[in-house]
Amino acid sequence: MTRVPRAALAASGLAVVLAGGAALALQAPSGDDTAVGGATTVYATGRNAFSFPSANLPDAERTRFAIGNSFFKRNWVQAPASTRARDGLGPHFIARSCGGCHTQDGRGEPPDFKRGLSDQPVGLLLRLSVPGQDKAGGPLPEPVYGDQFLNFAVQGVQPEGRITIRYEPVRGRFADGTRYTLQRPVYGFAGLNYGPMAKDVMVSPRLAPQVIGMGLLEAIADDDILANVRAQAEAGGPIRGQVNEVWDQPSQQMRIGRFGWKANVATVAHQTAGAFHGDMGITSSLFPDETCMPAQKDCLAAPRGAKGKAPEIDDKTFDEVVFYTATLAPPARRNARDAQVLQGQQLFAQAQCAVCHRPSYRTAEGPFPRLTSKSLSGQTIYPYTDMLLHDMGEALADGRPDFKASGQQWRTPPLWGIGLIRDVNSHQRLLHDGRADGVLEAVLWHGGEAQASRDAVLKFSADERAALVKFVESL
Repeated sequence: MTRVPRAALAASGLAVVLAGGAALALQAPSGDDTAVGGATTVYATGRNAFSFPSANLPDAERTRFAIGNSFFKRNWVQAPASTRARDGLGPHFIARSCGGCHTQDGRGEPPDFKRGLSDQPVGLLLRLSVPGQDKAGGPLPEPVYGDQFLNFAVQGVQPEGRITIRYEPVRGRFADGTRYTLQRPVYGFAGLNYGPMAKDVMVSPRLAPQVIGMGLLEAIADDDILANVRAQAEAGGPIRGQVNEVWDQPSQQMRIGRFGWKANVATVAHQTAGAFHGDMGITSSLFPDETCMPAQKDCLAAPRGAKGKAPEIDDKTFDEVVFYTATLAPPARRNARDAQVLQGQQLFAQAQCAVCHRPSYRTAEGPFPRLTSKSLSGQTIYPYTDMLLHDMGEALADGRPDFKASGQQWRTPPLWGIGLIRDVNSHQRLLHDGRADGVLEAVLWHGGEAQASRDAVLKFSADERAALVKFVESL
């Protein structure tokens, strides 16, 4: 672990930026914005930068964190097994542990197309649905393969099939004549073991993001998120974010979505239970039924974990995993006073990036006090997100609605920790499916409401582009 100084930065963005010609007031950070998570911040770099508990976590709660860490990172096994604590994997799955997708609590990556696709993706999954809505207003699962394609299975059960990916070049140039080439992924399926999919199936790729600071994001007040909606609407420009309203299984009510690439999950508890269920086939009291679809007879007949008594993860263990996920600390900023970083900060505001990537908030309390820590409340944090959905244009569209999110809308992802992904995961694949190789490519994929920001960056000089990237990677 590398220690970095607590150097204060005078300001992390302009207090007012222009959006479509109108002034849009933003919360102006003050004080030490290198401490992106307030007192929860850890000063760490390197391979383990995303894996530390909140710095202000009391000793008693660090034990909970350690227990949750164990169940987050260790593999689950096929039933029946000698252990009842970790059996019940599958029957269909894409990973054997939470850490299988979120390596070192970090970000997944798509397969390297330069090396071919001999290995099926783990940190990248494909959501499936058909037109219509379920009873809660969410996506309607594809009738044969469900709401998520599962390309692995336990012994005695067929995997659903294989994912295929090919890439098409997208070429362009900056105003100074510099050429660039992006790679557009095209997804498909092969070896479908339960018959063809519905002809009107909609497919959405989703890359596993880093899981730092989730409890802090959960503790942002609803009123602050709704204030972002009002401020952007009143500005009168093209940027007009919306909240997603989604069903939350733990609280049995509709809530503002905060997590997932389409803000389609409201709480850390739902996100955790959904990942156990959908990604690993581990049932819980929140999702007690296996994911097997009616046509998947071998899946339906497979042995269940916990000696056939659901849930396969008990409530106490599940709660510890939620607590662990909620209290993973965001790492501090690096090189905040570097001259190039400060230049990039100004360019970030100039290109209106801070309109969607709102710098800071003051946290309130999470929805489930027993599943998080009081030490996360009352913190000034710098996640750089408005938590809203935005139309990002046709180039990024997946065409798949998700509650109130349209097929062209995506949640503004937090930027904290983005510069450490290389340290933790040895790559820099960004956006919802990892198509962008680094910050600049991610910007070049922006369209829709963010088209003006992209166009501004296209006019930057090479030095200005480098400064912008260096600023974002300092967050």
